[in-house]
Amino acid sequence: MTLPDDETPRPERTRDRVLLGLVSMLMRLPYPVRVRGAGVVGRLIGRLSSMRRRVADAVRHFRPDLPEPEVRRIATRVPGNLARMVTEVLSAGDLAARVADLPLQGPGAEALAQARAQGRPAILVSAHFGNYDAWRLALIAQGYPVGGYFKELGSPALNDRYLRAVQASGAPMFPDTGEGLRALVRFLRGGGMLGILMDLDRPQGVMLDFLGQPTRTVLSMAEMALKYDAVLVPIWGIRTDTAPGFRIWIDAPVPASDPRTMTQALNDAFAAQVRAHPEQWVWWHNRRKATHPAAAALDRADSQG
Repeated sequence: MTLPDDETPRPERTRDRVLLGLVSMLMRLPYPVRVRGAGVVGRLIGRLSSMRRRVADAVRHFRPDLPEPEVRRIATRVPGNLARMVTEVLSAGDLAARVADLPLQGPGAEALAQARAQGRPAILVSAHFGNYDAWRLALIAQGYPVGGYFKELGSPALNDRYLRAVQASGAPMFPDTGEGLRALVRFLRGGGMLGILMDLDRPQGVMLDFLGQPTRTVLSMAEMALKYDAVLVPIWGIRTDTAPGFRIWIDAPVPASDPRTMTQALNDAFAAQVRAHPEQWVWWHNRRKATHPAAAALDRADSQG
């Protein structure tokens, strides 16, 4: 999370130091062993912490139709997949080499190629699902001008390691600061393609449907697409069981209309991926809190109706 200008980074917590130590040990291993080892460590952490319970609670909220054995299966697999994703992102050079030649699949691949040929900006929307760096690095390797938007991690040491990894591709990375946002706008106006994740909670979000439940969702990605005449494209790095471990899927561009309609289309595209591969989403980004003003207003409207 980005810190206000008048604050200094908080000291490292014990949890951060332990995590940094685990990451440092894993990074000494060969890449395939490193990723497999991360999955084992993640599953162990899931068993020893509240992680599996939190995932299971979220699955039950969004998918009350699922039988309990399937809920437990998802909750068991998510921590390992998250640990693998983190390790892969921190291993940017190794990951880039493996995904560089991946074919760009899906109904939006041609539209994205046309945008690049025309010098038209694009907003590439993904989530903490599969591995969002797999598609970013694949596009960069194939000549797409992709930049990224990020918020700082809570741990200064982990944040430093993360930034060094994601900047290794040479692509611009824009922090959630005033200067970062100004640079981001210049990048888009110059025909850049911005990668951004949609599944975090933000106070300015509005309540839209996600997996059949009202969920607070920001409109800013659609608003930017309209303002800068950018193609708005959902894109996914879907984890596979065969080498190199991912496939890149690009959904059809979201037609220009109004921010709410466009953002709902993004939610629908993401929900389709979560239904197909539920163990690949982290699940616990809590955008469904009952204390959300928008959620409370929606509840009042439902009760009055």
